[in-house]
Amino acid sequence: MNERANGIAWPPGMAKYLVALVQELRSFTPIPFRITLGSGDGAEETEVIEREAMLVAVANTSSYGAGMRVCPDARPDDGLFDVLVLGAVPKGEFLRTFPKVYRGGHVGHPAVTIRRAARVTLEAVGPGAGVVAYADGERVGPVPVTCAVVPGALRVLAPA
Repeated sequence: MNERANGIAWPPGMAKYLVALVQELRSFTPIPFRITLGSGDGAEETEVIEREAMLVAVANTSSYGAGMRVCPDARPDDGLFDVLVLGAVPKGEFLRTFPKVYRGGHVGHPAVTIRRAARVTLEAVGPGAGVVAYADGERVGPVPVTCAVVPGALRVLAPA
C-alpha cells in the first residue's frame, strides 16, 4: 500500500493512504512469509513463523502512518521489537476492522498475532518474491530484511 501511495499526488496527507488502500485491495492476495524471531545475542532463533499474511509490521514504537497504532504496546526503550502479523482475512472483514487500528483495538482480532524479539528476519517465500520493505514510510528495498535492536546505538538528548 505504501508503494502505491507514494505514486499518488492527490488527495494529500492521510487521504492518499486510504485511496491507496482501496486500490490495493482490489487485486491484493496474501503473501506467504517466513519470519524468524531471535534473541539478538547470537543464540539460535527462538521462533520461525511461516504464514500467509496481509501485513507484517516490525515496530519499536506504537504508531506510524498518521497515528495508526499498529503495535500499540511497542516501546522504543525495552530492547525488543513488537512483530505484528495480520493473517489472511476476507477483504470485507479487513475493511470493517481497519478503523480499529487508530485505537489499537485491532490486536484482539483472531487473525492478528504479536510476538516480541530483539532480532527479526522477514522473507517472502514462493509467489511473494518481490515484496518491498518500508521503514516508517520510507522504501528500504526488497525482502529479505533483518532488523536488530542494538542497545545504546542511538544517543538521545532530552530535557531533565
